[in-house]
Amino acid sequence: MRIVQIVPGAGGSFYCENCLRDAGLVGALRAAGHEVLLVPLYLPLAADGAEAPADGAAPADAPMFFGGVNVYLQQKSSLFRKTPRWLDKLLDSPRLLKWAASKAGMTSARDLAETTLSMLQGPDGRQTKELQRLADFLAGRPPVDVVCLSNALLLGLAGEIKKRLGSSVAVMLQDEDMFLDDLPEPYSARCWQAVAERCADADVFLAVSKYYAERMRVRLGLDARRLRVVYTGIDAGGYVPAAHPQRPPTIGYLSRACREFGLDVLVDAFILLKADARFGDARLRVAGGSTAADGPFLGEVRGRAASANVLHDIDFLPDFDRPARQEFLRGLSVLSAPVRHAEAFGMYVLEALACGVPAVLPRRGAFPELAEATGGCLLCEGDDPPALAAAISDLLAAPAACRELGRRGRQAVLERFTLERMAAEVTDIYRQVAGEQRN
Repeated sequence: MRIVQIVPGAGGSFYCENCLRDAGLVGALRAAGHEVLLVPLYLPLAADGAEAPADGAAPADAPMFFGGVNVYLQQKSSLFRKTPRWLDKLLDSPRLLKWAASKAGMTSARDLAETTLSMLQGPDGRQTKELQRLADFLAGRPPVDVVCLSNALLLGLAGEIKKRLGSSVAVMLQDEDMFLDDLPEPYSARCWQAVAERCADADVFLAVSKYYAERMRVRLGLDARRLRVVYTGIDAGGYVPAAHPQRPPTIGYLSRACREFGLDVLVDAFILLKADARFGDARLRVAGGSTAADGPFLGEVRGRAASANVLHDIDFLPDFDRPARQEFLRGLSVLSAPVRHAEAFGMYVLEALACGVPAVLPRRGAFPELAEATGGCLLCEGDDPPALAAAISDLLAAPAACRELGRRGRQAVLERFTLERMAAEVTDIYRQVAGEQRN
């Protein structure tokens, strides 16, 4: 099959589950013999610490479209909606975009909301020059069977793509609700409405969990027949359990270091855990990166740990590319991700389980589903530090049970959560919708 995968870059400053999912899927589809064109949007692609997807294919498959600086300037001034291409290329330079990515969070919530709405409006938005350039580029290439949009926030592209290419359009669904719900009003409601309206331009939606498929079906009024569930898979190569149980007991956190993912909850639970004489030597290791906007939050977390005299027992690790994650995970006794929102999936759970490390998770979102599917997770109540501390201590106090959870989880990942399985399921869906489109 000929497939176009349109993927927004995140700049590489934090653990981006969607970026890793897309990179892994593209690599697996190519390995299966499909022709996949990877098209980057907004910022340089960064998966596993390099400006390329995990399989090593360079994003030079296509030029940058909707460069983040261009999108912002075209939103703010009509002058930049008419600039010549040579100036747009300068604004899309990797060095400038890297700088912009490092300053993520400097844009006001209102600016971000207005730009999101404009992008969802497609040809009626302020970035129509960029949309036409993308459509011209794709129309000038050999015909494709399916164009896949990495998330529903890109639905403003779907109508023009279908009109110009005549291909099917698939949309991945993962965590759009968290982003849209966090926008200020009235933009949150208007953006949700725009997404719902643009759903008519897509042929199929691929959600990463049953939980999230149902949530988006209700929020967007989708016909269930247009929804499929495809669990994310990972390449488990290099993810191996440690030879011996970790000493001292070590709790790990692998996500963007921000309030939404509950790092402060885990630090508070760690403080309580350290008060237990059985775990006085316990350590906490934090990986996953952050943005400039997370600086004040991280300062508060460090201050709280310092006040409780446990900061010296917490490691904040700067690297989180694939080799660094593998080494990090092998040094853990348990992983915890006390996210405040209802998570759509949780690739970091699969990565931990692949190393035989069980996870302690809130009983919300897709986590109960993931716990049932893997058998390697322990669930606790919400973002409550005492409940989290109790769940972690239960595991640490029972090393044999902890290792068994990890063993079962690793077996499930190796059998059911592979890139090959994900790519095969996606291919079956693409063939079905492409066949319907031709008929």
